[in-house]
Amino acid sequence: MLLTAYILNSLLMILFPILLGIFLARKFGLSWRLFIFGGLAFILSQLFHLPLNAILTRVTPGLGPDGSIWLQAIIFGFTAAITEELARYSILRNQLKDARSWKSALMYGAGHGGFEAMFLGLLAGLTVVNMIALKNNPAMLAKVPPEQLDLAKQQIAAFWSAPWHMALTGAVERISTLIIQISLAVIVMQVFLRRNKSWLWAAIGWHWLVDAVAVVSASRFSIPLTELIIGVLALTSLMIISYFRPIEEEPES
Repeated sequence: MLLTAYILNSLLMILFPILLGIFLARKFGLSWRLFIFGGLAFILSQLFHLPLNAILTRVTPGLGPDGSIWLQAIIFGFTAAITEELARYSILRNQLKDARSWKSALMYGAGHGGFEAMFLGLLAGLTVVNMIALKNNPAMLAKVPPEQLDLAKQQIAAFWSAPWHMALTGAVERISTLIIQISLAVIVMQVFLRRNKSWLWAAIGWHWLVDAVAVVSASRFSIPLTELIIGVLALTSLMIISYFRPIEEEPES
């Protein structure tokens, strides 16, 4: 049951964004080009986000693994927000000049969050494969450095002793995160629909708040409570998406 749940978790993380893309494409007649460029926005953002986090971790006291969780939430939340939203805005401004509608923002955001979910789904699948290999071939642990051996054994034991339903939390979180990413795309789209760059800062602020809350929740609360908090943020994001829909009545140019 546990192994099935781990495999299902990985598959859901990969398949759900694709199914969402199919739904949006059929319902609104949207091009997959929007989805792909949304994914490229995510990839572009990580080319700046990950090195920036690495540099800040080295030069900022208290930002390492044992540092202040509040400082991590503020700094890492901001770096994620600024890099992802600027990448999202840049591609809309330069590569997707013909995409200027609420429904286009849905597909664009689904691609951004979808590529992230699929990438993490692949990593989750690789983790399952590695854990199966370690379980069936304990000799592989001989390759682990001695100072890390006890930690590795604890991680393996925790992986195979988790309740089956906890193995699905990754997929649940990705669904919530995907909704949040779509809301951010909708907000950034307002820069062009309303001709006001203040909406870009609104997206950065919402993204910053969401990530900061997620970081603090993950360190302070249980996994179910953390997922509930992220679910509330996703529900709020659904309200944001719905709020902007009435102004989107123009056909695609």
